[in-house]
Amino acid sequence: MAFDEYKAEIALLLSQISGDPGNTHEIQMRLHTMIRTLRAEGLPVPDDLKELEAELEESFGPTV
Repeated sequence: MAFDEYKAEIALLLSQISGDPGNTHEIQMRLHTMIRTLRAEGLPVPDDLKELEAELEESFGPTV
C-alpha cells in the first residue's frame, strides 16, 4: 500500500474517533495496526500519530 493510502486510512480512523467515541478502543487497535505496518514497511510515522497512539494507550492500555 502506498503512503498516501495509509494516510487516507488513518484519516478515516481519526474521523471515526470523532464521530463515535464509544468505539474508540476498536479504533485504537486498528490505528496501532496501521502504525505497525508503516514501521514494518520503513515508512515514516508522523509525530502527531505517535502522540495519539500514546494517549490512547494511556486511556485504554497497550494493544496486544
